[in-house]
Amino acid sequence: MDIFDCIRTRRSIRSYSTKPVEFDKILAICEAGHNAPSAGNLQNWRFIILTDRQTIASLPQHCLNQEFVAAPVVIVIASQNEDLEKHYGIRGSRLYAIQNCSAAIQNMLLAAHALGLGACWVGAFDEEKIGEICKIPSQARPQAILTLGYPQEDPPTKILRKLDDVVRFNTFDSRIKDLNHELRFYSDEIEKKTKEVGTIVQKGKKNIHDYMHAFKKRKGI
Repeated sequence: MDIFDCIRTRRSIRSYSTKPVEFDKILAICEAGHNAPSAGNLQNWRFIILTDRQTIASLPQHCLNQEFVAAPVVIVIASQNEDLEKHYGIRGSRLYAIQNCSAAIQNMLLAAHALGLGACWVGAFDEEKIGEICKIPSQARPQAILTLGYPQEDPPTKILRKLDDVVRFNTFDSRIKDLNHELRFYSDEIEKKTKEVGTIVQKGKKNIHDYMHAFKKRKGI
């Protein structure tokens, strides 16, 4: 699957079939997360794969009663903050830890979709209780829960705000009202340059052809 198609078509899936998820796909998804960028390359994420069905069945009550959290596969993403705080101070543990894990989770969501699986990023849960269930130490913190399984729903196309509303130039308030119209001038310029290069190449080919023809004629070839 093309990466841009993967990004565009991915949806949060909250209904899963009973079909078991192959373990090699689970590991591939974890590997995708592990390849995400991280501050100082400290790779503070920890992927806790829950396999006990009784434990998984108990999760919804700690996740605002979201029943879909008891999915075929559940991965708790936790952050080991000690090294981040040692290298970057409080900003490391309060910000970089979250950013790093978020980058890993997005990789995992896209990998799941590319493998034909559905997934959902869950952030609404009792952090203390999830920490107890997964035996997460005090210097670490659960950041998210990732549910996985073969999708049993086809969510509608996501409605996005216009790109003009979210793209700014140089400052936060510097908005171009018609981004496509503005960028068209860049596109026109690129197209013009491309045509100019194409014309030069064609002229060059013609000159070579004429030279070779004259050379062969002179040599009697």
